[in-house]
Amino acid sequence: MTARTYIRPLEPGDIERLVQIENAADTLFLEQFGPQPWPPVDAKSDVGGFILVAIAADHDIIGFAQVLEVADVAHLEQLSIAPEDGRQGHGRALLRAAIGEARRRGYERMTLRTFADIPWNGPFYSSAGFVESSPMTEFHEMLVQVERELGLHEHGRRIQMSLRL
Repeated sequence: MTARTYIRPLEPGDIERLVQIENAADTLFLEQFGPQPWPPVDAKSDVGGFILVAIAADHDIIGFAQVLEVADVAHLEQLSIAPEDGRQGHGRALLRAAIGEARRRGYERMTLRTFADIPWNGPFYSSAGFVESSPMTEFHEMLVQVERELGLHEHGRRIQMSLRL
């Protein structure tokens, strides 16, 4: 059964909770990969694009989607749900809202980069209609380089996916 989720734009007081959610969600990767020397969570509000937050019935923020607006493409930089609220439909609701907002802003395509074979990554996005694609812009090529520098490829195949809006 899908839990009820309310989605709204980021508000100034939300950032601390988003950092908490991202840190908690990263524990799923720690369980998968072990401790990693990845950079700390950033402040998120200083980048271009938009952030939507998911609110549960108890009015607590339980997740967020960050979409960068770069090179005429809406790029889903991150989708995070608090682990205790996972697998209840909140992530899918947040993804649908982010797609809708990108479409409303006039974008024709949404892209993302992810692990191909981790169930809550590639298979999840594939089930939402995203298909594997090649890097399309200099921005996407830069993301591939950053992933190499972080050593993400050592943990499984990294792919770019896209969805025509």
